[in-house]
Amino acid sequence: MSVIKRVVTLLRGSVREIGESVVDANATRIYEQEIVDAKHSIETARGDLTLVMAKEMQSAREIERLKQEVGRYETLAVEALDKSHEQLAEEVAGKVGALEHELAEQTKAHAAYAVQVVKLKDLVRTAEQRIREHEREIAIAKTTESVYRATRSISENLGHGGSNLLNARQSLERIKRRHEELADRMTAADHLDAEFGDTALERKLRDAGIGDGADRQRAAMARIRARQQASAVPPATE
Repeated sequence: MSVIKRVVTLLRGSVREIGESVVDANATRIYEQEIVDAKHSIETARGDLTLVMAKEMQSAREIERLKQEVGRYETLAVEALDKSHEQLAEEVAGKVGALEHELAEQTKAHAAYAVQVVKLKDLVRTAEQRIREHEREIAIAKTTESVYRATRSISENLGHGGSNLLNARQSLERIKRRHEELADRMTAADHLDAEFGDTALERKLRDAGIGDGADRQRAAMARIRARQQASAVPPATE
């Protein structure tokens, strides 16, 4: 019997752990949904608050009306006494008493409404403040979760030699080395061509004064000397 109890306890613990893992894995979504539900409750409370405030305004108007009625009937009672209508004055006094009783009840109701309005306003303000705090917390939690997820992904990729990220980095290094090798080969080819190729030969011929370039230079120099000599000869006199 004790073995069965242990098995049942073990199963209950496993179920609890599974439930907690599910809740933890979806904590952000659950938190956001709770915030949405809380906002809906606040909207409902706002609706209730408007009803209570409306009742407060109605009771205030009713109080003013009753006060006016009391004053009017008191004036009528005085007028009845002035005209020696004692019985009628008594009836009017009864009406005044009933109005004053109703006025007292309306005054109590108005005071109760006013207290409820203050309390509900405080509750709504407090709830809205807490909602804003929860929204800030969920924003921070989501950002932190994203950072942790990215950090964990990088750590996992860099944690072993065959990771995709490490392989990509090694590939970039190989490409960089190939580019450097190609640049070096092109530079070496330029040096060889300058020393042994056609470019080198043309340079040597030019330096020795041989070739089309040298001929053009000599012809240009000859023309320049001829013009210089021509300008130096004085003109003939008659």
